[in-house]
Amino acid sequence: KSQAETGEIKGHYLNATAGTCEEMMKRALFARELGVPTVMHDYLTGGFTANTTLAHYCRDNGLLLHIHRLLYLTNPSYQLR
Repeated sequence: KSQAETGEIKGHYLNATAGTCEEMMKRALFARELGVPTVMHDYLTGGFTANTTLAHYCRDNGLLLHIHRLLYLTNPSYQLR
């Protein structure tokens, strides 16, 4: 409905961050099966190997990878300006 009203394409990111690399890859595969175009991943929690593994998977499967720090808003000293 909102796409029809605004003419904008709406979507969401699926968070693939997980406790293990195997679970992260399951989540990325699930995103692909759902047709979600973008996978989100917390680079500090994941670590270098997981980041690289997920980046290669996304590249090879036509997914966009949005890497950033997910938990920064939990810091009480952080303020949006």
